[in-house]
Amino acid sequence: MGPSCTRHCRFCAVDHGPVHPLDAGEPLRIAETALKLGLTYVVVTSVTRDDLPDGGARHFAETIQAVRKWIPDAGIEVLIPDFQGNPDALEAVMDAGPDVLNHNMETVPRLYPIVRPEAIYERSLLLISQARRCPSGDRTRQILTKSGLMLGMGETPNEVRRTLKDLRDAGCQILTLGQYLRPSSEHLPVERFIPPDEFDAWKTEALAMGFSQVASGPFVRSSYHAKALSAVFDAGVPPSTA
Repeated sequence: MGPSCTRHCRFCAVDHGPVHPLDAGEPLRIAETALKLGLTYVVVTSVTRDDLPDGGARHFAETIQAVRKWIPDAGIEVLIPDFQGNPDALEAVMDAGPDVLNHNMETVPRLYPIVRPEAIYERSLLLISQARRCPSGDRTRQILTKSGLMLGMGETPNEVRRTLKDLRDAGCQILTLGQYLRPSSEHLPVERFIPPDEFDAWKTEALAMGFSQVASGPFVRSSYHAKALSAVFDAGVPPSTA
C-alpha cells in the first residue's frame, strides 16, 4: 500500500513521507510474483494507512483473492494493521479467507505511549478477539489467529506474562517472541538483550498457557517459519529457535 506509513512507532524504520493513492494493480502483481517464486505459503503485510476509510482492508482482501486464484493450494497469512478498530474492515479481510490472521501487539500496555503512541493496546487486543470469532465467508478451513511481541524494551516479566494471558483470553493461537533491535540512533534504545535461555523459558510458559505454536528466540520475527507455525500446514515438529 505504498512506501509510507501514517503512524510513527518508535521502533520502526519505515518511511513516514507523503502517502499516495493505492495501486489497483498491486494485488495481481503480488500473486504473479508469488507464483514465479514458487511459494507454497504467502505472507502479506503492509504499512498502516489511517488516511484510507477502511485502512486498506479491501486491498488486503483483493490480494488474498488474487493469490488464491493464481496459487489455489497456497497457504495465505496476512499481517494487518488495526484498521483503527473498524470491525467492517476486519470482516472484509476475514471474508476473503486467509489461513492465518496476524496482528502484532508488539509490547506490553505500559509501554504503548512510548513505543506505539498512535496505537491502543485494548484496540489491538479486541481485533484478535474479533478475528477469532469472525466468520470466514464460504471458507471451510478455520482461520488461525497470531500475534507477537518484541522483548528488551523495558518490559518486566510480569508485564509480559499478563500480555500473553490477555492474548490467550482473546483467542490468539500462534505466538512469536523476538528481541527488539534498534534500527537507528533515532529510535528507542534497547533496554536489555534477552538471553536465549529466557526465550526458551517464555516458549515453555506460553505453550503451557495454551498457545498451539510458539516461536521464541532473539532473531524470531513475525514471519519466522510462518508455514511451520501454522497448524494447517504444520509438519508435526515445531521449528527450532536455535
